[in-house]
Amino acid sequence: MIHRFTLFLLFAQGVALAQRTYTLQNERLLVQFDERGNLTQLVNRQTGHNYASGGALWRLQYDTKTRRDIEVTPAANRPVIEQRGLSILIRYSGLVADGNSLSMALSLTVSLEPAQVRFCAEVSNREPHTVVRELQYPLVANCQLPADHHLLTTYWGGQRYADPKRQIAAANAAFPPYYPPSQHFLQMDQKYPTGWAGGGLAANCFAFTGPTQGIYFGSHDDAFQDTGHGLRLYPSRKFVFDRLEAGFYKYPNCLTGQTWRCEANVIAPYSGSWHETARLYRAWVDTWWKHRLEPQWVRELNGWQRIIMTHQYGERFFPYSDLGTRVRTVGEGVGINSVLVHGWHRGGHDNDYPNYLADPSQGGETALKNQIEAFQRGGGSVLLYYSGRLIDKASDFYRTGGGQKLVIRDNTGSEISDAYRFRGRGTFTGSYDSRTFAVAEFRNPVWQKKLHDMAGQALRLGARSVFYDQMGWGEQPHWDLSKEFPVPYLKTIAHKSAILGQLHDFLHQRNPDVAIGIELLTDVTAMQVDYVHSRYGATDVLNPDWEARGEKPRTTNFIDWFRFTFPEIILSDRDIRDDTDIERRVNHTVLKGLRNDVEIYRCRALIDETPHYQAHLTQINALKSRFKDLLLLGRYTDTRGFDHTNPDIEARRFEQDNLAAVVLTQSHLPDARTTLTIPVGWTYAESGSVGTVTVTPGAGNVQVGLGKHGLAVVVFKKTS
Repeated sequence: MIHRFTLFLLFAQGVALAQRTYTLQNERLLVQFDERGNLTQLVNRQTGHNYASGGALWRLQYDTKTRRDIEVTPAANRPVIEQRGLSILIRYSGLVADGNSLSMALSLTVSLEPAQVRFCAEVSNREPHTVVRELQYPLVANCQLPADHHLLTTYWGGQRYADPKRQIAAANAAFPPYYPPSQHFLQMDQKYPTGWAGGGLAANCFAFTGPTQGIYFGSHDDAFQDTGHGLRLYPSRKFVFDRLEAGFYKYPNCLTGQTWRCEANVIAPYSGSWHETARLYRAWVDTWWKHRLEPQWVRELNGWQRIIMTHQYGERFFPYSDLGTRVRTVGEGVGINSVLVHGWHRGGHDNDYPNYLADPSQGGETALKNQIEAFQRGGGSVLLYYSGRLIDKASDFYRTGGGQKLVIRDNTGSEISDAYRFRGRGTFTGSYDSRTFAVAEFRNPVWQKKLHDMAGQALRLGARSVFYDQMGWGEQPHWDLSKEFPVPYLKTIAHKSAILGQLHDFLHQRNPDVAIGIELLTDVTAMQVDYVHSRYGATDVLNPDWEARGEKPRTTNFIDWFRFTFPEIILSDRDIRDDTDIERRVNHTVLKGLRNDVEIYRCRALIDETPHYQAHLTQINALKSRFKDLLLLGRYTDTRGFDHTNPDIEARRFEQDNLAAVVLTQSHLPDARTTLTIPVGWTYAESGSVGTVTVTPGAGNVQVGLGKHGLAVVVFKKTS
């Protein structure tokens, strides 16, 4: 017989062995930690799904004078945890790494908000001769994804991958040999907002999305500092990388004696489609968003021709005399009255920057100004190209004009260089004799004055827009070498945005009808400009034989995310530069509300040399003109606000005031039909089309038939 005292001891031991948990919950979310600070539950309470599995919440990396990337993990560190209302505090008064005690403190605060969980951090470094370089937090280790979840990133405005783990593994395999520590994990590099090292993210969030639920990761950071989007696979056993980890990487660069804080990172299990991720991000964006209404001609812009007048290696494709004559006439023939002009200056495209001197052999500024005026007579628009960031190392500005003092320098003090290798008909120039550029440091007031001088010159020449190339993304960082450890400046995109805002003000004060445009897409820079020359349209099809097989073309490109999140931003397509796959790609621009970038043979020719493209775009632009109040001036709402029955047909909606238009198209079937439901409170108004299309209004619905490459616009009018 067991003594009662023995039973009491056994019971007490069982209680002691049971781990204490810390839980926050509301009607939408539940988050829970064990006594070691591991994330045991991250639950969508509306569906019951738990994305967490008890893994570590953070990692930290620091440098010494002799070693970099020394990793600190929770495994060797025990926190003090307390719960205060809707917050949990996880504190480490000191840290241990490789058996060594460190005078570093880490404080993590997890707070429950109505629709998301916020993860705040504070790092204090008192360890002599060290710098805390990186904090990976929050992490959802061994993330439990339902089988139907896709990976959604904001690369180039949106990418979507059906198999997240396969994509991460493929991205890791694409690294150069010996680059990643692939014995430990596989990684997909994603970084906001830089255009290097896996960067180029248009917004500081990513998600795993299913048809009815998903999980959103957002770094709502109004400092706009570089942020790594953590996408890794860890092994469950040797060589089997199947444990997904997701989170954020921040870069404190916290030197001895410093404290660094961040309150930006949130995670939100949600119910609904991927559109919920856009709403979560936009709700934060609206706390700082200050986009200005574009000039009316920009809002009505359906696209532009993009030409290089004289190239880097001296070949002239278009003399000044073509601008107000042939270039204008060809564009007007397809319904486009704007042109983005590269290589108009003496040095030619990507040469001699930042010397933008009109070519004296063609009559200089007077001749160029006259041709700009001739092109714009009757409502045309010349968009005048400038590089916003490059300094040609062969230019007098660089060699004798102080340009060497304005450049970005790396962690050794060496200049960061960029090169553009354009070829003519031979191979020598592009292989050996191309231009090398230094990259301007945007905080330098001398460079900022240069950018203002470019805008002033464009005004003097009479152009309707100043276009700054490569100003939409971040840069490799400029390093400060004055401290014990070199420290990079990781907020370049915020400075680019501020400079673009100043340039916008400068132009607006002198002529409110003159627009500012940039290349490449990041939310905080897009806010400051009137239009963005984006990175892609409907290219990169994953199943190249889709047409022969009668399959719906598949692509990872998902500009839908940015268009839905930021419908006010005017974006172009890109990469239609010959006479192939025309209907599908051009129809895609109508479907997504993109403007046409007509860049025939990489800007060396005009669209009359691609007659198939010319004919189809002419019809499309006539349709855009007819419905410009919706397709150009209306608000893009993606797939929201309507229903139709055939998933083989792509359809998107636009709205303005009491009107709405649904654009429908398909490119893989000989014939496809769908029933478009007329929403309650609306009635059918009219329709238009290109290609083989039938539109038949009925009682409560509209029957739409589309031949291959057919495109229909169906307009509804609000009745109540």
